Amino acid sequence: MANEIKNQQDILDKLNIEALNPMQEEALAVMEVSTNTVLLSPTGTGKTLAFLLPLLKVLNPESEDIQALIIVPSRELAIQIEQVVRSMGSGYKVNAVYGGRPMSKDKIEIKHNPAILVGTPGRILDHFDSDRFSKTSIKTLILDEFDKSLEDGFEEEMKAIIGQLASINKRILTSATQGVKIPGFVRLDKPEIVDFLKEKRKSQLAIKTVISPDKNKLKTLLQLMQHIGNKQGIIFCNLRDSIGDVSRFLKRNKISHTTFSGGMEQKDRERALIKFRNGSSQVLLATDLAARGIDIPELNYIIHYELPRHEEEFIHRNGRTARVNAKGTAYILKWQDQLLPEFIKDVKGINISKKAEFIPQFWETLFISGGRKDKISKGDIAGLFFKNGNINKDQLGIIELKQDCAFVAVPLSIANELVEKLNNSRLKKKKVRITIL
Repeated sequence: MANEIKNQQDILDKLNIEALNPMQEEALAVMEVSTNTVLLSPTGTGKTLAFLLPLLKVLNPESEDIQALIIVPSRELAIQIEQVVRSMGSGYKVNAVYGGRPMSKDKIEIKHNPAILVGTPGRILDHFDSDRFSKTSIKTLILDEFDKSLEDGFEEEMKAIIGQLASINKRILTSATQGVKIPGFVRLDKPEIVDFLKEKRKSQLAIKTVISPDKNKLKTLLQLMQHIGNKQGIIFCNLRDSIGDVSRFLKRNKISHTTFSGGMEQKDRERALIKFRNGSSQVLLATDLAARGIDIPELNYIIHYELPRHEEEFIHRNGRTARVNAKGTAYILKWQDQLLPEFIKDVKGINISKKAEFIPQFWETLFISGGRKDKISKGDIAGLFFKNGNINKDQLGIIELKQDCAFVAVPLSIANELVEKLNNSRLKKKKVRITIL
């Protein structure tokens, strides 16, 4: 199954990681020798790599069946883990299955039995109940963000899935919160616990309050954005309706942004994250769905446009910035007579009268109607843009390659020109459409 099993340093080099952090080192040492492990560590500390490295060591390259099952609470986390496994370049096949995309796509991909299957509980159970693959070789079970899966009401689905796994000899459970009660059906007997929730690292997060003179906070939000300048961040809202209001306001004021909420189609949510990752979008306007389990770069700030209702939401939102050793700021936007919840304490006010330099949007995203299933590589795409598009390396941004399509960041100033030049070009044996996303 794996043509070339890379060693750990090769994998870290491929991921541009110099060294594992202390949590990852301890987790790796424990998971290699333990049957059952519970990993407790805050959001953004690298738990995915912490469980994937020991997983790769127990996979059998000669097996042609699914050997490991990773259950996650959200589609975004499933996609993120799939991308990380592929980026590791181990040679092991991985597929993500989740609700919100056609079942036919799942059937085609899992027909070729990946070594690692990652997915959301409901969709995995659908495949289990339909007996679409053998379960006898699944020996490793990973329940990632288990606390979130319980919060989201997936207990019955997980119970039904685990009840069909007779060959499990290794269980790994991860959580970003303390004190999660683990149901008996998980069969997590006498687990080794790696607990980094109590680690007292010096926080690099600054929390600041911005006061709006009235209940409508949009004008104050604009002032804050102008004060922050062209840094990337997330604006958090509680309601989808609020996202619509803020989005229309940002559009009127020419602030590039994408929206992200549970009310959107999965395809649109994925594309919003792609544009945010490659710099085509300065701001991600989101509900708490974006507080955990999405693959985005280090952020300079987040804004609580609407105050979180619970402390856990506040913690997870703030966890999107100042991750690991980076610095970041969480801005709390409140109108002057509004009381802060008890869990928001000791915050300093900030004067936002000073404006930062505001540079117009630089990147735009192009869509390409061909992907991995067409044997197209990132190198093929780069070659097309350099040779036929006549652009230089500085004009080619991030390329994201999917199963049936790809996305490329290019300068906004030449995006239309590139579409005219390259649309209906041939990549490998496929004629592809190239359009602005």
